[in-house]
Amino acid sequence: MELLSPADWAKQQVKSVQDYTIVAARSISSLFSPPHYFGDTTQQADLIGFGSLPIVVLTGFFTGGALAQNSADTLKRFGSLTLIGQLVSLGMVRELGPVITGLMAAGRNASGMASELGSMVVTEQIDAMRALGTDPMKKLVTPRVVSTVFMLFFLTIISDFFGVAGGGIVSAFLFGVDWHQYWSTAWQILVFQDVFLGLAKPVLFGFIIATIGCYYGISARGGTQGVGRATTQAMVTSSILIIMVDFFVTRLTMTLFGQ
Repeated sequence: MELLSPADWAKQQVKSVQDYTIVAARSISSLFSPPHYFGDTTQQADLIGFGSLPIVVLTGFFTGGALAQNSADTLKRFGSLTLIGQLVSLGMVRELGPVITGLMAAGRNASGMASELGSMVVTEQIDAMRALGTDPMKKLVTPRVVSTVFMLFFLTIISDFFGVAGGGIVSAFLFGVDWHQYWSTAWQILVFQDVFLGLAKPVLFGFIIATIGCYYGISARGGTQGVGRATTQAMVTSSILIIMVDFFVTRLTMTLFGQ
């Protein structure tokens, strides 16, 4: 690994941010000019959305169940076990549902995009596309960004539902909470701010996952080792950004809505 001075390292990071900003901006601007690759977008939506469905359902279900199980003892001490539906519902819709779904999608899709595009770079397939007059941004990046944003929105809704259902099953079978009461309190506690926050986050997370994955993919250098590094960096960076953006979006929403 090459050693860099602090100044060179800082310049390298600034350049990386600049290059990523260009990739992200071009992925959006390409939406407003032809050609539009609807076939590629549909194919990516199938790979990203339906391919991620099993892990999203499983992680959402067991996350909701674990949340109910861990909070039940505390609620029992205050005689408030009937409020467990509210706790699980708010926790899943506002925070855990979007974040867990985003992290699962980042681990599966951001790394996949980086490895796929990185392999195309090192085998000079992207250079061949440019030589044939095809814009790699329009053909490769924009369909992945659109598909990820679109599918992560619905994957988060599915994760929320199965998370609340998992919490309900644990509450009913392990702690004797009435099933109908659980669901009644679970949906009645939700207000516009909760739903808005829970559905705004996956849009941002999807954009982060796709643009980070594509950026590291098309920036891969150094043969197969470079592709491996790009894959790891895409997953780690997108996961960190998801958690950071989650914090700031939550804080901003609370400020705007006065809570």
